[in-house]
Amino acid sequence: MDTLSRGLQKKDQEMLEAVSMVESTKAVLQNFIESGFDKVLAKVSNFCGKRNIQMLDMEKYYGSFKISEPKEQITNQHYFKVDCFNSIMDKLLQEFGDRFNEVNMELLKNMAALSPRDSFAQFNTSKLLRLSEFYLYDFDDREKIKLEHQVSLYHHSVLKDTKFANMKSIADLSKMMQALVLPVATASVERSFSVMKRIKSSLRNRISDDFLNACVICAVEVDELVNVTNEDVMEHFQKMKTRRGQL
Repeated sequence: MDTLSRGLQKKDQEMLEAVSMVESTKAVLQNFIESGFDKVLAKVSNFCGKRNIQMLDMEKYYGSFKISEPKEQITNQHYFKVDCFNSIMDKLLQEFGDRFNEVNMELLKNMAALSPRDSFAQFNTSKLLRLSEFYLYDFDDREKIKLEHQVSLYHHSVLKDTKFANMKSIADLSKMMQALVLPVATASVERSFSVMKRIKSSLRNRISDDFLNACVICAVEVDELVNVTNEDVMEHFQKMKTRRGQL
């Protein structure tokens, strides 16, 4: 587990290598649950033997050294293996499964299709399109139709651009994409502030923050606002609170 934790924290860790580490760790953990108790017991026995510590007789009934007739006729072997060892390992395996469930693992495998290693040798359009299905609020039906063409265009562009050559990890790709997108993002922010100055002029210097935000959003996100119909606005307005009349 410690090896997996350290491996996942490496900045240059590849997605497929991370997936392989998770799957291998899970297999080792499952195998340890099935056969690890005997190994642990052998180590404990060896430890006690070197230090002259008396070991429990694992075949005796658990608790018989305290009371003459134990309520549950279970041996020390059963108690320490089933009630202690297996119980703890089951909780550990459940926690592991919660952190690395099927959805998370599929996300990692699909993200590996973006790896720039070996000139984007792992690039896979179908896996990247599959990623859009996990983010329902980020891709509408119209965007999904365009996505396949955009992904293919992206692949063709990065292969021809020398700036993307010799990259080894998604981290390197992210840094490059950030550097390319930053000027565009800066220009977008400047345009937004310019719009805000036009809306909140000296004649409207007492405009409230909520109303200002609403006006700025409508002025900046013009392309998205085209998709909003009058019926959508009326329905949203009607659901804000109980009203006497129906629009």
